[in-house]
Amino acid sequence: MTMQDFLESITEENPRPRIGRFKLRREEVSNMLTNTPPKTKGSKNFFRSLLGRADRISGIISYTEYLFLLCILTKPKAGFEVAFKMFDRDGNQRVDKKEFLLMEEIFRMKSERSADESCDLSKKNTKSKSDFVVQETTLLRYFFGSKGRETLDFNTFCQFMDNLQTEVLELEFMEFAKGMPTISEADFAQVLLRYTQIDEDEKLSYFTRVREKILHQKGISFDEFRNFFQFLNNLDDFEIVMKMYTFADQSISQAEFERAVQVTTGHQLAPHLVDTVFQIFDKDGDGKLSQKEFIGVMKNRIHRGFREHLKSPVGWSGFKACVKHEIKYSL
Repeated sequence: MTMQDFLESITEENPRPRIGRFKLRREEVSNMLTNTPPKTKGSKNFFRSLLGRADRISGIISYTEYLFLLCILTKPKAGFEVAFKMFDRDGNQRVDKKEFLLMEEIFRMKSERSADESCDLSKKNTKSKSDFVVQETTLLRYFFGSKGRETLDFNTFCQFMDNLQTEVLELEFMEFAKGMPTISEADFAQVLLRYTQIDEDEKLSYFTRVREKILHQKGISFDEFRNFFQFLNNLDDFEIVMKMYTFADQSISQAEFERAVQVTTGHQLAPHLVDTVFQIFDKDGDGKLSQKEFIGVMKNRIHRGFREHLKSPVGWSGFKACVKHEIKYSL
């Protein structure tokens, strides 16, 4: 998978289809990896800087690395150290290439167990023995150098995770901002409800409610946008706090919501942003938020639809669901 494939798969609701498989020669992979910057020059533009020209591929990642990167996108900063310690098998506060590859193998095994319910990928592998198998990727070169002897410390790993989250959020924000410093509250609602299981007709009612209820639109800045989605990465902790804060899954006020966010993340969300969230989910107009509905919808949003994809029905039920989906979007 190229860097462009990766970015499109997680920032576009309907990524453009790929037809066929692009085969790389050993020389092409070698030239591609040569362009990998050192981790000392990591930035929030890392993946975009490797997109390359239209006639050249400048970055490649493996399937297990793809799963690893998806995991990073849903991790709170407080969970960075836990993730790093999982890599650090010998406890020396640094990760070498062997330890990293071991963790990749764990991701691969987990993904294969999930895929077994829908299809046996191993039986569909028609790769010829003459095909060149890539043993090195851009991510491995970035973390461990051209000779694979460098190590990765926690601070660098933490910065990489933060940069990746920021880069992906920036791409999503820029899609709606179109060069402006803010996006509208309705656009924010559209981004927020992406990848969720809410019906398209119902989504329109959410957008309409936002436009009608927010009379004085201030817009949402990127910093506010990023702070909210970083809060969503702490959604499990937020859910625990709310269960202790309220009884019997009662609806919550804006003040209670803001307090729970601050307890969970240590940061405050902009009052206007909180008000926008409440307008999106406040169906009956009582000024309160159904925490059960909010958390359920946001969990789908965090995982960008991938969790539901793994739960898709199989067999005859799966076939009927697939046909129904194709008919719906072809009309």
